[in-house]
Amino acid sequence: MKFDAVIFDLDGTLVDTLEDLADAMNRVLSGEQAPVHSYATYKLLIGKGIRNLVGQALPPEKRSDETIARCYERMIADYGEHCLVKTRKYDGVAELVSGLRAAGTKLAVFSNKSDELTRRIVESLFGPGDFDVVMGAQPGLPLKPDPTVALLISARLGVAPSRIVFLGDSGIDMLTATAAGMIAVGAAWGFRTKDELVENGARAVLDHPLDLLELQR
Repeated sequence: MKFDAVIFDLDGTLVDTLEDLADAMNRVLSGEQAPVHSYATYKLLIGKGIRNLVGQALPPEKRSDETIARCYERMIADYGEHCLVKTRKYDGVAELVSGLRAAGTKLAVFSNKSDELTRRIVESLFGPGDFDVVMGAQPGLPLKPDPTVALLISARLGVAPSRIVFLGDSGIDMLTATAAGMIAVGAAWGFRTKDELVENGARAVLDHPLDLLELQR
């Protein structure tokens, strides 16, 4: 597998954000007198952006536009204050990033999380020169699995899509990679199952971050 660049998903791929996201959402739900969810349930809800997470976490009878909008604002405020309480890099990720940089591979981060939160987490947990491009959700740009932003990152990196590995932990990431003409690689250490990754187009599924270095050799 030959590649010159890697685009990383953030949540469930580079960093384990599950507990901070779940804790914030559960505090919002408690404020609405709505049932809270387990971490296992949140593994299935995370990945399509925080607004979608809010809508899915609320019980069906509370999913009015007004309630979703109110809870979204509360979730953004709460998570913004607590997004780095439990969040950490997955084991092996730091070594993977340094290994890829040493090999001259260009690196980017692309998340459906807001651009501001994406940048804050990356800047807090990684070095200033680790990634060439970091992009989260921005007004006017579609979320994954639309390939628009992935292709924009490809242009900014100056690397053809066919020479880029898109590494992510969800079916949405694999669909994004395929739609952009990139190499879809699944991260089995993340929030979803190997079956989901394969069913949505993963050309390889890795059990550990450092396995990606082996693919490059």
